Amino acid sequence: MKAIGINGSPRKTWNTAMLLEKALEGARSKGADTKLVHLYGLSYKGCISCFACKEVGGKSYGRCAAKDELSPLLEEISRADVLIIGSPIYFRTETGETRSFLERLLFPYLTYTPGYQPIFPGKLQTGLIYTMNVKEQDLPAYGQDSSTAASRGTMTRIFGNCEMLLSTDTLQFPDYSKYLCTAFDPAAKADRRREVFPKDCEKAFELGARLVAAAMEK
Repeated sequence: MKAIGINGSPRKTWNTAMLLEKALEGARSKGADTKLVHLYGLSYKGCISCFACKEVGGKSYGRCAAKDELSPLLEEISRADVLIIGSPIYFRTETGETRSFLERLLFPYLTYTPGYQPIFPGKLQTGLIYTMNVKEQDLPAYGQDSSTAASRGTMTRIFGNCEMLLSTDTLQFPDYSKYLCTAFDPAAKADRRREVFPKDCEKAFELGARLVAAAMEK
């Protein structure tokens, strides 16, 4: 049983990475072997629109033909049991590295057929973890409820399932006095970090455990 966590944040020890670590801890509690990958440590591009993954009878049909440091990871994911992708929200959507990763991960498994039927060959349980500065009640105003739902919908179409965890109103940095950020209340941010973020970590742990349990039932 293999669970892979994908950190789409440039920060390796902050909100997104912490939640992913908790999710993988939950996966390990159910007996899974786990691996955390930091996308910003890899050199790769997004989809190059070569359409080799769509060529019937072609050697790359159903898989990405581009070769770079992302290629081994995509192959490893195709054989995994659980995939948990984490990203902060930048300008209403995932980070650039995460978007490029999702293009390479998802497009080869999506066919140009009625209903865009998927051809993913494995049985993968998936989850998305998003961190964001926006407060939960403000998600619709910024369109972040619809953007995250769209990604979850695509993941569900390809893999048949996808859980999602939103961690909102997160702490951006330990010392707000060093930056121009007068739109925020540092004390309120610190309180939320102390009181709410640990609950998000618990939810992440439970998510990881649930995904492994579901994979075991397949």
